[in-house]
Formats: sequence, structure tokens, C-alpha cells
Amino acid sequence: MNKMEIRHFHLFCGIGGGAAGFNRGQARINGLEGKFRCLGGIDVDPNAIKDFNTVSGVPGAVLDLFDRQQYIDWHGQEPPSDWQEATPDDIRRAAGNERPHMVFTSPPCKGFSGLLSQRVSATKRYQALNRLTVRGLWLTLEAWRDDPPEFVLLENVPRIATRGGPLLDQLEAMLSHYGYTVARTTHDCGELGGLAQSRRRFLLVARHAEKVPPFLYEPVTRPLRGVGEVIGKLPVPGTPGAGAMHQLPSLQWKTWVRLAFVEAGSDWRSLRRLAIENGYLRDYLITPERYGHRGALGVVGWDETAGTVTGQSRPANGRFSVADPRYPGGHEYGQYGVRTWSETCGAVSGQSAPGGGRYAIADPRLSGVRHNNVYRIIPWDRHSAAVTAGGGPSAGGLAVADPRPHIPGKPFPKYRVTPFAQPAHTVIAGSGKGEGAFAVADPRTGIDRHQGDHYLTANHYGVLPWDAPSGSVTASAKHDNGQWSVADPRELPAPTDNLVTMIRALDNTWHRPFTTLELAALQGLVDTDNDLTLCGNSHSAWRERIGNMVPPPAAQAIASVMGTTLLLAWSGETFVLGSTPIWVRPLAIAATIKNNPPQDTL
Repeated sequence: MNKMEIRHFHLFCGIGGGAAGFNRGQARINGLEGKFRCLGGIDVDPNAIKDFNTVSGVPGAVLDLFDRQQYIDWHGQEPPSDWQEATPDDIRRAAGNERPHMVFTSPPCKGFSGLLSQRVSATKRYQALNRLTVRGLWLTLEAWRDDPPEFVLLENVPRIATRGGPLLDQLEAMLSHYGYTVARTTHDCGELGGLAQSRRRFLLVARHAEKVPPFLYEPVTRPLRGVGEVIGKLPVPGTPGAGAMHQLPSLQWKTWVRLAFVEAGSDWRSLRRLAIENGYLRDYLITPERYGHRGALGVVGWDETAGTVTGQSRPANGRFSVADPRYPGGHEYGQYGVRTWSETCGAVSGQSAPGGGRYAIADPRLSGVRHNNVYRIIPWDRHSAAVTAGGGPSAGGLAVADPRPHIPGKPFPKYRVTPFAQPAHTVIAGSGKGEGAFAVADPRTGIDRHQGDHYLTANHYGVLPWDAPSGSVTASAKHDNGQWSVADPRELPAPTDNLVTMIRALDNTWHRPFTTLELAALQGLVDTDNDLTLCGNSHSAWRERIGNMVPPPAAQAIASVMGTTLLLAWSGETFVLGSTPIWVRPLAIAATIKNNPPQDTL
């Protein structure tokens, strides 16, 4: 195939995501193959240009495109004495004095962003930033007015279509003056580039009507990918050697807690469903995942290798128990085992008791006449069986289902609880075994406990301060019988302490922020390469430049479609069918007239 060079240039280029995507563009048609080459880029940020040099592979130019009044309105002061307004010659020099076929611009969008209020966006400062778009495009068109680029594109936030309507009208009028037909479109960068993010953007597409008569079709869209499909290729954040950009930010402890309780797929509004009492979560408790000894109360599988046996090998401080499968049929492990009637008994030993082996039997002879009425309950309206000398519940039918409730004054004071303000019944010799004046409802609490009281001096449920000594440790030391708990300050940081921590959320995952490198991966700047390091050492500056960047895969899709259209025009084609919608629609009849620039309609 004959290779045709397709040159592209970038205004407000940032770190070069758009340039990197255009470099990867692919176009083949009618025996022609497009070879994309970047001429350079312009940006006012020196660090962004250093990154542009790395990302795009060609040098960029640091150039302020403000006019003097715009500079004063934006910065609030006069420019330095050596500052000069940019000219069309500066634009040509930045492109190496070559003419591009495509100019891609991504001007500052703060004035049109939904993150900025309407009142602030209307101030003189942000209006100056908006006018920078017009001036930058005018300088570009003037730089090559004798031989205009075939395509000019302006990428921005979708809100520019509403908040920046008058500005777009001005841009379209200017482009029309230079021979371009224009369409305002929106697209999702994620769908164009097959990314793991949905990024809606505005794109103004200007096609020079005389140079490019064919239709310009939209790129094919792709389904969005899952976040884990992209960032799962990178190492876990904080892994040694992961790089400076792949570190988790240090957040306040309360922020980590909030993240942990936000439901996956939701936002801060899910926190409103949590019950808070006195500033604390009512229904949840955050505890260390490795509380006490690692593997405490762990059970080793029967076919699993045990850990090292130490002098402290006890169930509570490690995995020193085993899941023994031999219990059901074993003899030496048959405590409280019951043999079947037809089974042979094991050896009878001096420990032949139910707790020492299988020394009980399932006796089927219960159906005989003996012991028929053991624990039998006689209904209230039925007659009793014969009263025998062994007339107890376990020796005959001598228990009854008595339906009568307790009647005061009647002899049924079993387990009676006497109110504190009432007199007791007669104290009899059996009082204390369920009969007579058995118990009292004592309303007195422990508030008035005094020295010598057992529950006062034993410090039940006592909690020791971190800096206080403990009492003598006893063999029965437990949390409920003394001061055997401690107020440990190490577990929960202060709400405003900055740290990196892992809280296992309710969905058994780690809710954490994206690292800067992962944001670059979501933008399509990196894939499995974790060696990327942008200029400087500020994560906030890195994130701003990454967020302002056009995703390279989306730019590649746009460049490929425009490159194909260019090859069609260069090969003499004026019409081609496509399976996707048309971006810029000329009148059908005008598309066949070569010597008359078509008067296009949208």
C-alpha cells in the first residue's frame, strides 16, 4: 500500500494524551495507508510540556496565548516586562514550520465546568479564560490561512454547548469565514476508546469544505470495561517497586471510615442510612482483623501441614487445633458414644464410664410393661394410674398437667416472688426450695454500694488506663470478674489523623481511593506499565494534568476516522457509505461538485 503522511498539531496540548492517541491512528482505504506524525504542541504549563515531550515523542512549546487584557483579567496584574503577545508566526514555529492536516485543540474548560457556579463563571477572570479559546483558534487559522488544515477540532466539557452558546456561535462564524463547515457533537470517550470510565465530552468538528468533500463518519463505539479489568493489571498499591505514582493518599481516619461504610456503587448518601448515637455507629463495631495472636483459635485441616510447634502452642494463640475426622467410628475418641444393640463392645477398662469411651447402648427393650409411665403426665380430666411406693415422676404416672393459675392465699406459692412493698408469706422450713417466702423483687440498685461490698472491691468489668499498672494476674482473670480489660489507644486513630489504612467493608472488599497511576490507567495513558512518572513530585498536580488529558484511545479512534476521510479525499472519492452516523453532512448534490465549495447544512 502507498503510505500517505498525515500530520497533526495540538493547541492547549496538556501532557499529550491527544497527541499520543493521534500517533496511534490507523487509516487504510483504496490502496492508501495513513502514517500519522505529530508536529508538536503548545501549552502554557512548562511541566505539562515536559510530560508532552515524553508522551508524544516530539518537543512541545511553552507559549502563553493570552492577549494583554486577557492576561490582566486572569492574573489580576500586568504581565512581566519580557512578556509578549503570541503571533501566528509563533504557532508556525511551534509546528516546526510545517503545515498540519489536522489541528486538535482542548482549551481550558474551567469557565464552562459544572463544578463552577454560574455567578463565578460570569466574572471577568473566567470570561478572559473563555475568550482564550477564540484567540487561540484565530492564531491557528491565521498561521495557515493560505493553506488551511483539512480538519480543526475543539474538545471540551459538554456544558460548553449551553453555558458557552454565544462563544460557540462566534467560533463557528470565524471557521465559516476560513472555509469550514462545522458540527457540534457529543460523545463518550469511554465508548470510543473502550475505556473503563464514562467520560462525556463535547467535540466541535470543522471540515474544510473545499479540501475534504466526503462525509465524515463517527467512530465505532465499544462497550465500557470494568474498573478491575484495567487496574487489576497493575500491582497492589504500595507494593515495593510500584513507583511514586502508585501510592495511596494519606487520608484522615474519619474519611477511611466513611469510605468503608459507603455501599459499592453508591456515594455519601448511603451513609444517611446508618444509625448514629452520640457520634458513634450504633449497629457496627470496627475491630482489628488480626485481633490477638495471628491465627488464634485456628483449626488445621486433617490433611494440612501444621505450623511450627512452640512452647506456647495453645488454641488461643495460634492454629493448634485439628479437625479430626476419626470421631464417628473411632474407639479412643468415642466419649459419650452410644453403641447399637447388635454391636460388639470394646475392651472394658477401669475408665468404663460414658465420659471415657463408648460405654452406653441403644436398648430397644423399652416397649416392655416395665417403666411404661416414666415421666408420664396425666391430663387434668383423666384418672391416675395406680399409686405405688415409688410414686415419683420417674417411676410412674405421678405428674399432672394442672391448668389452675396461682391464686393469692392458696397453697401454690412455688417460686413466688414477693413485691418489695408487700408482706411475705409464712416462712417455713422449706423456704428456699421453691416453697413459701422464696424470693423478693428488690428495687435497690448498686448505686449505694460501699466499701467492703464484693462487687465494689472486685472491680467487675473494670477497664485499666493505658498508662496504669495492672493488678496481680490470677488464674481466673476474665473481663467480668475484675479489671482485666484495657483502654488501648493504638487501635483507633483520632478522626483527623492522616494515614493509610485498610478497613474491610461490609461487602468484604477494601474501599479505597484510586492511586494516581490507576487514574492514568483509567484515562488510557498506561496499561500494564507502572514505570510512568510525570514531571514534578506533586500528586495533586499530576492528577490535574491527568484529568485534563484527552484519553489516548479515544483520540486514536477520532484520528482514525478523520484519517480515513482524508485518504478518501486524496484518492478522489467524494462519496462513501458508512455504518455509523455522519458527523458533518454536506448537501448530497454539492458533494459531487469539485470546483464549487459545497454550502453545507447540518
